[in-house]
Amino acid sequence: MHAVGLFDAKTHFSEYVARAEAGEEVIIMRHNKPVAKLVSLTAKPAPQKIPKFVQRVFHSGGFLIDETNMNKLNAELENEYIIEKMRQGR
Repeated sequence: MHAVGLFDAKTHFSEYVARAEAGEEVIIMRHNKPVAKLVSLTAKPAPQKIPKFVQRVFHSGGFLIDETNMNKLNAELENEYIIEKMRQGR
């Protein structure tokens, strides 16, 4: 994803359209606020990487959190962090 100002988008419009055709999203900003998005009509969006502890709910398209796996992953990450800090002598 690439964010550009309105003036820059106007000045280099064909370049940003080409980027959108290639599959990149181009966000157009006005006064540092997003106002528009250029995307390709034919390119498929990049798949989102879903963390291990999130499960997709197919009937509603939303997400459910599997708290058991989330807690295990969280504990593993905390343990790795603590071990790394101990190795660094902190």
